[in-house]
Amino acid sequence: MCDTLVALGNSTEDGSVIFGKNSDRPPNEAQVIRHIPRMEHPEGSKVKCTYIEIPQVPETLEVILSSPFWIWGAEMGVNEFGVAIGNEAVWSKEPYADTGLLGMDLLRLGLERGETARRALEVITELLEKYGQGGNCFFDAQLKYHNSFIIADPSEAWVLETADKYWVAECVRDVRSISNGYTIGKDWDLASPNLVENAINKGWCNSRKDFNFAECYGEPGMREIVHCDQRFKRSTKLLQENKGKINVKDMMNYLRDHGGMSLKEWNPDKQVTTVCMHSGHLEVSQSTGSYVGHLTEELQTHWLTGGSNPCISVYMPFFMGTEIPETLSKGNEKFSESSFWWNHEKLARKIQEDYPQRASLIFPEIETLQSKFLEEASNIRKKALDLPLGEAVHLLENFTKKCVETVSKKNKEWLKTVEKTKPVTPTKSEYLNFLKSVNEAAGIKP
Repeated sequence: MCDTLVALGNSTEDGSVIFGKNSDRPPNEAQVIRHIPRMEHPEGSKVKCTYIEIPQVPETLEVILSSPFWIWGAEMGVNEFGVAIGNEAVWSKEPYADTGLLGMDLLRLGLERGETARRALEVITELLEKYGQGGNCFFDAQLKYHNSFIIADPSEAWVLETADKYWVAECVRDVRSISNGYTIGKDWDLASPNLVENAINKGWCNSRKDFNFAECYGEPGMREIVHCDQRFKRSTKLLQENKGKINVKDMMNYLRDHGGMSLKEWNPDKQVTTVCMHSGHLEVSQSTGSYVGHLTEELQTHWLTGGSNPCISVYMPFFMGTEIPETLSKGNEKFSESSFWWNHEKLARKIQEDYPQRASLIFPEIETLQSKFLEEASNIRKKALDLPLGEAVHLLENFTKKCVETVSKKNKEWLKTVEKTKPVTPTKSEYLNFLKSVNEAAGIKP
């Protein structure tokens, strides 16, 4: 399951738009970071998405994507104009197709074809109405769902919620979050044709007067199963309480949140659903990747963990127009030494054998390193804005490379540290057995 958040300029410390998303996916599904440059395409060419092929446009925009390794699309990403999108699984009363565009495909297509948040929304809804959404969405299980999105750019943001080919959209006024349930009710700004008529014809309401999108189209039983209401309420509370002073570090902390519990209070074996998700014997998903976009008018900074569990990860800076280290784009369902995601995952699972003790042991270093990266990124960004393009690209690319190398080195050091630490906090045997089973499936040795 996932959570996506946004704060507009009227709610942030510096007047920028700040976007955040946790991608919650199966624990052995590596989530890779892909950088795809702007490209021109021959007339009449096609693009092969995850399941279906559709006509390609003459030119696609540069994008940075965080994607499950086997999917063409992405869970979250951003383009060269600072349009950022995150998607959520939602369940409706409408039927689920065996094939079509995944919500993740629609996300990437919106980024590659939309210069603004509004245009990306139009791209997604036009493709949704024409080709539909469908197909299995999980790597190691059968799961189909529909999708909702937050689509943001440096000046505005939209919430888009879909049920098969039907959709409704709301323009964000200040702060907003979404989780794995519909949140738009009686009021919206845009909607698909015949949205209300379809609900009336199917007996979900009697008239426009009593129409409520979430109630009419949503499958209520799934809200209980995925615990989306408690995560939505928590993320909304965090945004509302800090409205007017939200900064990038705050958004990172919201995505690391365990319901207000400290590192010593929280233990994933409790299986309490929080914004920062940990999988286990009762939870099918964990936060396999996390992204915070600082959507300024010029030279946006994009912060990605490249690994799971943002509570024990360092967000690293990325910039458009620069190449990213190859290790970030490597990974599949099996452990690999060449994959940044898997090396961090090995550390994360070792920490979770005794989370209260081991997370508390290394988090002060994570926090210090994160603060250092944030300060350096601010200074380097200011410097880059005054440099010729070639020099700026070189400066930013080297900075990203240095940060990735630093975190890679620290992950290995932290792994050695926690491996030497004898567990002292009682952890449920069911949870330890879960960790053992997913490690064996991934080829991670004890």
